[in-house]
Amino acid sequence: MKLRNIALATCLASAGITAFAQAKEQFFPLLTFRTGAYAPSGVPWANGFVDYFKLVNLSGGINGVKVLWEECETSYATDRGVECYERLKGKHGGATVFQTMSTGITFALTERGAADRIPILTPGYGLSESADGEVFKWSFPLAGSHWASADTQLQYVASKLGGMDKLKGKKITLLYHDSPYGKEAITILATRSKMHDFDLATIPVTHPGVDQKSAWLQIRQSRPDFVLLWGWGIMNSTALKEAQATGYPRTQIVGVWPSGSESDVKGVSGAEGYSAVLLLPGPGADSRIAKEILAELHDKGQGTGPKGEVGEALYMRGLMNAMMAVEGVRRAQERFGKGQVMTAAQARWGYENMSLDQNKIDALGIADVMRPVITSCKDHMGPSAARAYTWNGTKWQLSSGWLQADMSILNPLVKASADKYADNKKLARRSGADCQS
Repeated sequence: MKLRNIALATCLASAGITAFAQAKEQFFPLLTFRTGAYAPSGVPWANGFVDYFKLVNLSGGINGVKVLWEECETSYATDRGVECYERLKGKHGGATVFQTMSTGITFALTERGAADRIPILTPGYGLSESADGEVFKWSFPLAGSHWASADTQLQYVASKLGGMDKLKGKKITLLYHDSPYGKEAITILATRSKMHDFDLATIPVTHPGVDQKSAWLQIRQSRPDFVLLWGWGIMNSTALKEAQATGYPRTQIVGVWPSGSESDVKGVSGAEGYSAVLLLPGPGADSRIAKEILAELHDKGQGTGPKGEVGEALYMRGLMNAMMAVEGVRRAQERFGKGQVMTAAQARWGYENMSLDQNKIDALGIADVMRPVITSCKDHMGPSAARAYTWNGTKWQLSSGWLQADMSILNPLVKASADKYADNKKLARRSGADCQS
């Protein structure tokens, strides 16, 4: 009897080990920056990511496949981002996808991801020409790029003047973070300045953006009609403080989504009237998904970060980025096996065939902050929409309808830049057969 019990225990233990080994988990590395000069922006962004992953697991995972994630701290430094990529890409059965949370890191990982056959997702940022899926097979600026941001930002400025034709003769200054991110704005704005005959001046601000005295001296001397702010972290609040000291109206400063978070304006005297055009999503404290996270996580002591940030702009961005990572895998399961762990290559198919239509957005509880995202082999971005918000001293108030990036302007620039990249790298455009694989 004793030997029989030992044998039974051994069998049960082996079965437990086997069950554990066969647990279905989809691994999502997170390159976060919770420390350093940009932590005020990075922390809520990362918290939104993690809370969404937790919520997915509470609801049973991705058709039964649990989400597994691991953070790696980059401090928004490119070299550390590359180190994190190399450290995490092979863990837990292999990375599903990387989201860099940095344009500089994106530049450094674009070729590595392609070589390793791992998708690089950059929703709303990254390398703008990677929207061309025929050249950038493994890169996905889902729902928008920096070029889309620049275009919708300028559309909002034009709406304040009375139309695009009213830009003629105006003076517009781009005040930008002197990094790959900030420089992305120049291509679209330079193109638009030729089209609409406005004067464009560009002023770079060095990392981290606390020294802007000379920049605002130039602005005070030239008195542009509008300043387009492409800042990040402390650069944004510093710009608003310098504008007040210089006497430049905040109502004539328009930022983009990295310059439109609560951390940029809260506690900044005179920030009232400042606007930012936010590529998907915007603040969403009243959205169903935010209320669900509060009820299922934060009210039960399982939330990530402070309860008060749920629904804020950057928190919602992290949440939406995580949602698109998950939904790409869910889409891939429709082809390769529902309830199965997807390889990175299979997940890539899901991101390339994303089909977040209105019904799915409604079901996810994000219809008030999102628009449909549909991608293809040729188009790795899909439709790109943004809305403007104005700070009233207490909260962001919606100040425009949906602004759609003008693809008749963006597409030729995307193709020209992608062709140049392909020529430099000796890459051939993908065939129709490759698009089906």
